[in-house]
Amino acid sequence: MNQATGVIFCLAYIVGLISTGVSWGRYGIFALGIAVAVAMPKLLLKHTRNSFKTTNKRRSRTKENALEAPLETREKLSLLEMLPRAKWVWAVAGSIAFLASIYFAIRSPQPAMNDISKLIPVGGNTQEVAVTVRGRLASTPRLTRSGRSQFWLDTDAVSEINGGEGGVVVNRPVSGKLYVTVPLLQATGLYADNTIAVVGSLYKPQPPSNPGAFDFQAYLAREGAFAGLKGRQIDWKRENAIADVNRLNTKTGAFWESTGMQPSPIQTMRMRIVRSQVSQLSVPEGPLISAIALGKQAVDLPYTIRDSFVQAGLAHAIAASGTQVSMVLGLVLALTRRFSKQLQFGFGVSALFLLVGLTGFEASICRAALMGFGTLFALVLSREVKPLGLLLIAATILLLVNPLWIWDLGFQLSFLATLGLVVTAPPLMAKFDWMPPAIASILVVPIAASVWVLPLLLYVFSVVSPYSILVNIIAAPLLWILSIGGMVSALAGLIFPPAGSVLAQLLDYPAKGLIAIAEYFSQLPGNSVAVGQVSVFQLIALYSLICWVWLGGSSATSNVRDVTDVTDRRKKSEGKGKQEDRRGKQELGKGKNQGKGRGKQGKSRVFALRISSAWILPLALMAGIGVVVLPAWHVQSSLFQVTLLATSGEPVLVIQDKGKVTLINTGDENTVRFTLLPFLQQQGVNSVNFAIATHGHLGLSGGWGKLLQRLPIKTFYDNNAPKQINRGSNQEFITAVQSRQGVYFPLETDSKIDLGLTRLQFVDAEIPVVELLVGERTWLLVGDMTPEAQSMLSKRLAATGTLKRVEVLWWSGKTLTAELLSAVGPQVAIASSDEIDPETAAQLRQSKTQIFWTGRDGALQWTPAGGFKTTLESEENQTSFL
Repeated sequence: MNQATGVIFCLAYIVGLISTGVSWGRYGIFALGIAVAVAMPKLLLKHTRNSFKTTNKRRSRTKENALEAPLETREKLSLLEMLPRAKWVWAVAGSIAFLASIYFAIRSPQPAMNDISKLIPVGGNTQEVAVTVRGRLASTPRLTRSGRSQFWLDTDAVSEINGGEGGVVVNRPVSGKLYVTVPLLQATGLYADNTIAVVGSLYKPQPPSNPGAFDFQAYLAREGAFAGLKGRQIDWKRENAIADVNRLNTKTGAFWESTGMQPSPIQTMRMRIVRSQVSQLSVPEGPLISAIALGKQAVDLPYTIRDSFVQAGLAHAIAASGTQVSMVLGLVLALTRRFSKQLQFGFGVSALFLLVGLTGFEASICRAALMGFGTLFALVLSREVKPLGLLLIAATILLLVNPLWIWDLGFQLSFLATLGLVVTAPPLMAKFDWMPPAIASILVVPIAASVWVLPLLLYVFSVVSPYSILVNIIAAPLLWILSIGGMVSALAGLIFPPAGSVLAQLLDYPAKGLIAIAEYFSQLPGNSVAVGQVSVFQLIALYSLICWVWLGGSSATSNVRDVTDVTDRRKKSEGKGKQEDRRGKQELGKGKNQGKGRGKQGKSRVFALRISSAWILPLALMAGIGVVVLPAWHVQSSLFQVTLLATSGEPVLVIQDKGKVTLINTGDENTVRFTLLPFLQQQGVNSVNFAIATHGHLGLSGGWGKLLQRLPIKTFYDNNAPKQINRGSNQEFITAVQSRQGVYFPLETDSKIDLGLTRLQFVDAEIPVVELLVGERTWLLVGDMTPEAQSMLSKRLAATGTLKRVEVLWWSGKTLTAELLSAVGPQVAIASSDEIDPETAAQLRQSKTQIFWTGRDGALQWTPAGGFKTTLESEENQTSFL
């Protein structure tokens, strides 16, 4: 089997795994495999014949060149000419792709019959399942944004206190993986492989209830978990275990033998390194050095630092990647250069295993380690290393071990970034050959990696960081210092911790400088630009353009080089001797006109090739911008959509009116971070035209400040009701709005706002009651009121006649009086809550009002043509309560 056949088989396997991204992918790849096996050999044969005819014609026109050099020195095989013609190769490739899709389905996690998730009622979380789960830690506890500790637990037994069977169940054997969160202090002193019992309540992850939100259910499924546990207490002593009875079988007894809560040897080494590096440094400089040396899995970095690095485009700096592998291998080979190649191979492989164990078995570090192993193997065999082939082999091996990594974002980014460095960095370095190599690499490496990962980042996050390349260029010297210094101090700390501490102290100022760069660029206006949702077809188009530049540019360059070489050989042949020169002149004299014609044709051909090569990059760049910008511009300029987000507290409404965005309320900081901002990014929103705080006591809460850090607000309307809370930051917030070229307006009762096709009026600012006129439809937002207040409001509205007939009623889901419902008479009622008052629902159902609530239906989106659409699918009749 030649190299081309091996490459085809590896790519077929990867394509087969990618086909699992759609439900019909397995059948599609099967049909494609048959079509390729039948058609490809014929097409290649036809191409070969045409190419042979073209070559013969070219040789007949340049007979002197045909006599000077053999064919292989003159002609280069094209990509199509290198592909095998045998039918069996393409048939086997199609079979491999089809079997890869089946292999992916087999390896995809599925809950077993006794999986712990089966204890949760089928109807959802209507009944809390209190349990004591016993198992073994599959990961080291880590800190979450909410200040709790999180870890993965491989379950073995469960004691169910109030389960669906109605009684206490003791030591039921179970299996499966749990996503566990516990109070921070409860997880102190725990390590991976420890055996514990966790007291808490089980829950099933739900699909995202808001567009653009993180899919927690899919994330757990990829990790092989189908339930979560909100823990309250951890017991690791045998005498403190709940329901510690009836342990008669050997398996359960052996399970409860304590491991002493001791870390494993590799965890002890990791802790030794981290402690030596952070002992003499403050936070976050110390943890940052450890994260750069060992990856963010080895240490808990503050989330503020993580967010700054991500927003500035420096997320790769705190992730385990090929940088650590290359430095470790370079250090090992430098120290063992006097030894034999076999000893160098042994020391290198041992260092790779140690590094992978210290950083954690992540896809990116495993990819880099495999490529490092291939480099060492080539060193032993004295073979030349082909980075592109080595990358393909490493990706195939990893996906054979774990095919689920094909959809792991870390694996995808690592593979694409390395591919960019392999295929794009060398030609870019050639363009910067007038610069010193060290400086040129600082410019080339960020550009080469960013080009190949940018389309995927746009597809996943719908955001581009305009400063990312510039930030990476500026931060490159500091990253180089911190990477090398961190690895050296880690090695020293592993051998002698005080020495590691001293070396880490030398990195204090570079770490502070890198943090300052990340924070500065993350706070600049426009540090992230939302481009809207990028489709799969746009993603394919972007990578097709990148491949066109890569293959087309290199092909045109090689063609120009071939023509230039022919011209040089012709000039050399003319100066071999006078006799040959005379013969050449005679030949040129006989066919002077033909020679001139050929000469002009050759010159124009070389010029045309150079022009086409020079225009490939700008044309591809313009096409790529058009692929992303034009669809987003078309959607923004023609879309009118009202979105009511599913939130647990303050109701949030977003109105998109042909490029203008109106936002009513934000909720707290978590709502902005996890719900509102992801939605706005998916929709391509980069500024808010009108922001309205309807609730006086929530108008200037932390949510507005968090939003203002990311997006400018052009006009802010604040409820200026007399009874308000938390007004201390009023002036500070006004200054923040005005500093970003925004305008602040206070609103009172009967205030009216013109928002384009939408008009808003504060009917009552204290409750509040807000009327929205969306086109020709009236929406009414009603805050929480007592029955007496509802009765007074109904009478006042009836007496003044200020309220129009309402099509949509939007309220908190709490009790509404029949008098108010009769006065409003809505056609649609929407509750921003997890539950809805049964009596109110019964009254609405009796009046044939269509009912939605976010706890069941998720976010709601309304358009004039399509009406209301829910994010979550419900099997229940949406006009009924049950």
